[in-house]
Amino acid sequence: MKKPVLVVMAAGMGSRYGGLKQIDPIDQEGHIIIDFSIYDAVKAGFEKVVFIIKRENEADFRAVIGDRLSRYIEVAYVFQDLQDLPEGYEMPEGRVKPWGTGHAVLSCRNEIDGPMAVINADDYYGCHAFQMAYDFLAEPGAQDGKYHYMMVGYQLENTLTENGHVARGVCVTDDRDHLLRVDERTHIEKRGDGAAYTEDDGATWVEIPAGSTVSMNMWGFSADILAELETRFVGFLDENLEKNPLKCEYFLPFVVCELLEEGKADVKVMQSLDRWYGVTYKEDKPVVMAAIQKMKDEGLYPQNLWESVPQRKN
Repeated sequence: MKKPVLVVMAAGMGSRYGGLKQIDPIDQEGHIIIDFSIYDAVKAGFEKVVFIIKRENEADFRAVIGDRLSRYIEVAYVFQDLQDLPEGYEMPEGRVKPWGTGHAVLSCRNEIDGPMAVINADDYYGCHAFQMAYDFLAEPGAQDGKYHYMMVGYQLENTLTENGHVARGVCVTDDRDHLLRVDERTHIEKRGDGAAYTEDDGATWVEIPAGSTVSMNMWGFSADILAELETRFVGFLDENLEKNPLKCEYFLPFVVCELLEEGKADVKVMQSLDRWYGVTYKEDKPVVMAAIQKMKDEGLYPQNLWESVPQRKN
């Protein structure tokens, strides 16, 4: 069985951060969030990472991130390209928005032919999450005609910010912790000791129960997800190009939910008790920096991450 590969969706980094060279360190040693993800992945057993980036960002990405990390893990790159469409389809005139996370992972189809964990580039997931993902993917799945996937879930309260609203996929599971569906909520805010979402710009709010599990886009897939993404992309384009040619997005969770509804897959939701961290708003940065230093002080990370990791042999 092939060893699991880590896939990092990083094609949006340039637009979110205003250029790769402006990525802010989150500790005094100059580490950025992605350093902690790759460090935790290496410790869990991952030996290869595939970065999904924009072609125009390649030189900057290599200089700021890839070349440095390639000393500790095999690094490959794939490009999420707006022109990467099925035969017979053309990019709509004026389209600048990427096609979404499903299309991003589809970009890996010529690079990966085994199990993969998929994460965002700018989220801190915690070491527990990477170990759970690696262990699941390293075991052969049951040969019962189904795809067997996994997702790392987080308690909603551990993923909120004090500084504004967030978008989260609220997970509904059965009594065996298998995913039934993901309800996408694009505007969730802390409200007192709890959280609530709105779908009408704040006119009404719906409380989300404490302890609810949410997706932070950390998935574990067998290689067959790539064929499913490729096949279903055609149907997505047929349905959405005419209705919303400039902004429609092919989201990874939507494809997963389709497979669940059709009975073709199951998804084991593995709960992480770690707290998620990310810089959604500039005011979040001091909170993240303090949390990272606290974890270092408690011995969860060395002060300088990479001094403790053996370099790869070429």
